[in-house]
Amino acid sequence: MSKGIWISALASLIILGLGGGGTYFIHRTAENELGGAPLLAVQTAAKTTTAAAVPKEKKTRKEIIENSQKRVVTIESGDGLGSGFLYNDQGDLLTNAHVVTGSQQVTVRTLNHEEYKGTVIGIGTDTDVAVVRVPELKKLAPLPVAEGYKAEVGDEILALGSPLGLENTVTTGIISGLGRSFDIDPYTYSNLYQISAPITHGNSGGPLVNAETGEVLGINSAAVSEEPGIGFSIPISSILQQAREWSKTPMTELPAGDGGDEYGTDSDGTVADERDIVAFFYQSLNNGDYVTAYSLLGSEWQSGISYEDFRAGYLNTGDITLGSLTLEEQDDGALVSVDITAEERRKSGTVYQGYRMSYSVGYENGELKILHGKGKKL
Repeated sequence: MSKGIWISALASLIILGLGGGGTYFIHRTAENELGGAPLLAVQTAAKTTTAAAVPKEKKTRKEIIENSQKRVVTIESGDGLGSGFLYNDQGDLLTNAHVVTGSQQVTVRTLNHEEYKGTVIGIGTDTDVAVVRVPELKKLAPLPVAEGYKAEVGDEILALGSPLGLENTVTTGIISGLGRSFDIDPYTYSNLYQISAPITHGNSGGPLVNAETGEVLGINSAAVSEEPGIGFSIPISSILQQAREWSKTPMTELPAGDGGDEYGTDSDGTVADERDIVAFFYQSLNNGDYVTAYSLLGSEWQSGISYEDFRAGYLNTGDITLGSLTLEEQDDGALVSVDITAEERRKSGTVYQGYRMSYSVGYENGELKILHGKGKKL
């Protein structure tokens, strides 16, 4: 082999060696600068990280309320009134059993005031829950349900429904207690959420919604009418399986009921609505919901005071504690009397002032209203 050929071969080997060494040096340098991880793995992880870094858009409180209201309905059953909400894609509504007991067909009214006929396809006798099917509502997506939710005291919530027939009402509050249990014949309530949002007649069957996610946490079911700001809700996880069974296999025969009077009656047969609207008036004031409180007043009372002046009159008032409400029937309605203690913030400090209040309550344009009121200091 000639000398020139050897020189060419040697030069080629040197170039190849330098190229391989350069490649190795660059690869090792890149690995060191990237923490020693394989280059391909780091590039893949970077791409994955970039894709996962896109944050999920969080809904505002107003968006959650608007979205929820579209799926909450008013349910009328005989003389009863309550609420319900869409929980699946079959047009099925969850509500309380006591809202629809004694009825197989009910009237369902949506946010847009559209009315449909609903059929009770499942109802509890011990548990205060029922399912109503409205085929026309299949077009609506249901409210999301928080099946694995673990409640904590202080969680912010929204209670939706139609208290005293005031449709599409939203009240805010927190979960104020856990594990509450009691009996209200014929139902047994176990492990309830105690909530600070007011619950009253017409609210029953409406959803308890997580104020941050919009998911359903429970069914609003019971209130202590003489203790403003205390309501109770059945956890959705405790009744969801039963509801799904009714949706899958509807009852062929419903148990007998007493007619489903959501408002209830006293032992002498008189309706207790008048006391309830006064209690709800003070519940709304205690929760700072002056719009709802003002809406409960009759037109003559409202004509004498603007909403702005009405609201301003309560801005320096804290919690209002109610005593027992008494009812006196009258020809055109009822007179409701109650002793209250108001927390009043004055320049000299906070004082607790007692008042004896009397309210004339009656119907105006088909709705129960507080027509007149007067009071005196105790």
